[in-house]
Amino acid sequence: MELIQVIREYLYFFTTIALVVILYAYILHLYRSEKRGEADYEKYGRLALDDELSDKPIEENIKKESEKRESIKES
Repeated sequence: MELIQVIREYLYFFTTIALVVILYAYILHLYRSEKRGEADYEKYGRLALDDELSDKPIEENIKKESEKRESIKES
């Protein structure tokens, strides 16, 4: 019974360390991608506040718009 408790403690410790490493890697990924200009995560902060139908979209989705136009032409 004592062996199982020791294994659980080690498993808990290593799981906690792994989750901390994953969290910091994700934060670093977000920081680097914003610095390179690949994504601007600041504009997503107002997403919950600007959710009316009349609000301007955060990003234009060119691919969806072109697909929509093609399906209208086909009809």
